[in-house]
Amino acid sequence: MRIVLFCHSLLSDWNHGNAHFLRGVVTELAERGHDVRVFEPRDAWSLQNLVADHGEAPLIEVRDVYPRVDPIRYDLASLDLDQALEGASLVIVHEWSEPELVARVGAHRPGASYRLLFHDTHHRSVTDPGAMARYDLTHYDGVLAFGRVIRDIYLERRWARRAFIWHEAADTRVFRPRPDIKRERELVWVGNWGDEERTRELDEFLIGPARDLGLSARVHGVRYPDHARAALQAAGIEYRGWLPNYRAPDAFARARVTVHVPRRPYVESLPGIPTIRPFEAMACAIPLVCSPWSDAEELFSPGLDYLVARDGDEMKRHLRALLAEPAMAAELAERGRKTVLARHTCAHRANELLRISADLGIEVDRPAPAATTQRATA
Repeated sequence: MRIVLFCHSLLSDWNHGNAHFLRGVVTELAERGHDVRVFEPRDAWSLQNLVADHGEAPLIEVRDVYPRVDPIRYDLASLDLDQALEGASLVIVHEWSEPELVARVGAHRPGASYRLLFHDTHHRSVTDPGAMARYDLTHYDGVLAFGRVIRDIYLERRWARRAFIWHEAADTRVFRPRPDIKRERELVWVGNWGDEERTRELDEFLIGPARDLGLSARVHGVRYPDHARAALQAAGIEYRGWLPNYRAPDAFARARVTVHVPRRPYVESLPGIPTIRPFEAMACAIPLVCSPWSDAEELFSPGLDYLVARDGDEMKRHLRALLAEPAMAAELAERGRKTVLARHTCAHRANELLRISADLGIEVDRPAPAATTQRATA
């Protein structure tokens, strides 16, 4: 079928984690023979920042890594929706889109034959409900929510008639072990500063443990303020700035362990949503230690797929043990990767999307039910 996706950007992942999962899903669907058309605004904030910092070269490189991802860049004022949506069976509008676009696509839906879904992968439904209420979803057929709690919010507040759980997942075409790469350091962290949403947590679970244990460590990410860079330097942590997400597997391969420190809204208000980083790290078979988050939807097995540190002291104990016991670290990494491959790849999520499409009345071949695939629920 023809699938049309509107999103903020797939060309740029500069401070834009939504690109990670969507690149993988678009690739998976296109590889199966679906006609996937992606539209992103010409003036996307993420892309503008990427080009300002690194020029046009990354835009060429990302097309080489993801040949199936070829977004059409549009100007909202001149966007012809009749032309963009011609022949579509399924249309998805990501929540990091302008409210005007969301409303215009919704207004186009009545009388059309396609089904229309809104895709929410952020915490604003909890932290900024007023902003989310600006989106007019009257004519949308449903919402794709990346966690049960988000789905329930849409239904309880009557923002949507139907909502489906559609977690993010790892693009295992890109995120896989790199045994040919030599390990160069003990710890790596791949993540942006986080808009002051995890400043205290990064100090307790990343910077402090690396300093106190004297680890050789490297940090990749953007929007680190001067005080954050100074703290990294004082802790002996090397800061390397933006890393294209598709190069993260190489960074994981060069380190012996990594950590995940979720932003505070996910910990306090959105249990069950790990965000994309743990999926990708485990897919690369690197031992992972997380600061506390509640796996309320039982996506993984804490203690077997990854370790949980309840405070900074426990983080230090876990890191010390993994670095001192290679067999234990290898077992943890292998178990995490097996769980991802069994349940949390972009292929699994493509299957779920096709099932949702069929439930909405789109004529599409349903994938055979698989015990290892976490099914979306309405």
